[in-house]
Amino acid sequence: MTANLHDMSMVIAGGGTMGTSLVQIFSQNHFQVLLYSRRESTLQKAKETIQISQQALVDQHVLSKEDSDALMRRIQFTNDKSCFSGAGFVLENISEDMPAKHVFWEEVSRLVPEDAILCTNTSGLSITEMAKAVYHPERFCGMHWFNPPHILQLVEVTKGALSSDETAGTVMELARQLGKKPVKVQKDIPGFLANRLQYALLREAAHLVETGAATLEEVDLACSLVIGMRYACFGPFRVTDMGGVDIFNSVSDYLFADLCDDKDGSAYMHRLVAEGRLGLKTGAGFYTYDKDKIPELIRERDTRYIKMVQCMDSFEQ
Repeated sequence: MTANLHDMSMVIAGGGTMGTSLVQIFSQNHFQVLLYSRRESTLQKAKETIQISQQALVDQHVLSKEDSDALMRRIQFTNDKSCFSGAGFVLENISEDMPAKHVFWEEVSRLVPEDAILCTNTSGLSITEMAKAVYHPERFCGMHWFNPPHILQLVEVTKGALSSDETAGTVMELARQLGKKPVKVQKDIPGFLANRLQYALLREAAHLVETGAATLEEVDLACSLVIGMRYACFGPFRVTDMGGVDIFNSVSDYLFADLCDDKDGSAYMHRLVAEGRLGLKTGAGFYTYDKDKIPELIRERDTRYIKMVQCMDSFEQ
């Protein structure tokens, strides 16, 4: 099955932040790919976002202008559900809501050919629970990407209770052919791997600001200059080995008991959501943004991530 992946019809469902980035990855690796969204306005915004992302890649000399133009020609856009009837692979990126995903897969898994590979890009919802809506769930698994996926390298492949080994193996191979580094999540646990780690840090970061221990800017700076630097080079276990397991063990004995352990989410983030402060999409989140400068900020983010990936690649050479 893995030998003819480029012969498959690739469909990315959902034209939001992740979908617009994912079609670039597939196209950059010479797959013909189709972006599906119910709304024409979403597709138009996706086209504009892709153009911004492509310009950042050209500016950083990751792609030539000619290669970028060829990439754009390999992407098609549609709001016609008939696109699923010939799909060999579907990657769903709709809202992070289990009932909505059930509705989507109940319909789409019956529109596609029976040998199609089906994946969800959920950030942590149960693959096993989602598969209850999937016709032939053995061909369904999680394929979790990280924003912006056209730059970040990790992909989590998660099997549900009914996912076949062949399906997971094909998805792992597809990730490699897309130039990514997949990891297999052996258990269908909430949040999978990276998000469990990321949200543990986010919970403590929000707690530190809310209790007045530090400002937003100070917490962000501490993360980028220490934690981000260390973990960009090594994971937490190697960092601990280098610092001394005995040292880290002694600190954990007194520190773990004092760490935030809220079980109901972050009150800080609950307030932001209630106020409509959702981040770049609304012009305000933890910070406030000039909406006219948001495209420039996205380009700056992509430029920094590209340089970091290039630096990390140089370590492996």
